[in-house]
Amino acid sequence: MPRESPSLPSALELGGALPVDDIDPDLVTLPDPPRAARRLASVVLAAGSVAAVAMAFLLRGDVLYALSATTPSSVGDLRTATDATLAAHDNGFVRAEGLLGAAGGIRYERPLRDSTFRALPVVGRPEDDGVWVEVRVPPGQESGRWEPPRSFVGRLLRFDSVGLRHRGIARAIEEATPARVGRGSFLLIDGEDPDHGRWAAVLVVMFLGIAAYNAIGLGRIVRSVK
Repeated sequence: MPRESPSLPSALELGGALPVDDIDPDLVTLPDPPRAARRLASVVLAAGSVAAVAMAFLLRGDVLYALSATTPSSVGDLRTATDATLAAHDNGFVRAEGLLGAAGGIRYERPLRDSTFRALPVVGRPEDDGVWVEVRVPPGQESGRWEPPRSFVGRLLRFDSVGLRHRGIARAIEEATPARVGRGSFLLIDGEDPDHGRWAAVLVVMFLGIAAYNAIGLGRIVRSVK
């Protein structure tokens, strides 16, 4: 009679044959997980999230300006405009007139721009609540005969809430001129309409995306540890 071939044990039989709590000796010899590298990755991801959220927070004023009305509001003559009128249009798109003191301002440049810029004080205002206007000087017109404009359309904001592009301008004015920039002083950026703030909205979306991506990665690392 032909011999019967021995049947192979089923997976269920194998599972029941070995104790569940047995530890594979090969697994015991494996090195411990790279805790230092995991800890470093967690710190980098957390720091990246915090930095991205901080940058988005710093750009909040630019984003709000980009979402403001595209029709400028008139504040009249900057020499006689009241503090309440200026405060009501803080970080807003305005139209104004005024005589600027060309001799009391500062001149500066920006990367990738052919034009130069000047921040000039409005003549006739008290120093503690003065108004300064940033005007652009086209290429080739930076000379002793250049005269600042007397009407402006642009963004009005307090010196203590200027964006990243104008960070430090108050200190530069006080270092270069005898003037003192008071806490109630305003800066009017001539020629900057709300459409110029779209770049800030794009950056904020990018920074928030980076923060969310890092937070998801950090969450995965924390769950793997548990």
